Amino acid sequence: MSFSDLFDSGSHSRNISHFASIVRLAAVDGEINDEEKAVLERLARKLDINEEEYKLILKNPENIPFTAPNTKVKRLERLYDLLTLVFADHEMDEQEAFMMKRYGIALGFSSEDSKAIIKRSIAILGGKLSFDDYLYLLEKE
Repeated sequence: MSFSDLFDSGSHSRNISHFASIVRLAAVDGEINDEEKAVLERLARKLDINEEEYKLILKNPENIPFTAPNTKVKRLERLYDLLTLVFADHEMDEQEAFMMKRYGIALGFSSEDSKAIIKRSIAILGGKLSFDDYLYLLEKE
């Protein structure tokens, strides 16, 4: 059975593509650790990826072509999913930051926008917010 036989719907194919990108990013710094594995399992459920697909993607994520979403909100959601994985071990190294920027560009953001979005996201998710920013985010509805 080929990879393409497993993924028949357009939406599911996009989820598979997204998940494969997440797996590639998780493995960029070597082995996938337990915290990253827990996030991957949670994201697989969220993306409706069954156990067989999960195992095939973990084994060789490079076999899955990348498909970018067509709305800004979906692109931001994909970046958020990746950032959640990166921060599973409570830090982001240089290699992960580089991959995040490249993924942002692949999603359709300009190089400058990708860098700015990721920098802001790191500040939010990494706990490096100023009090004013923190207050703004708390009060924003």
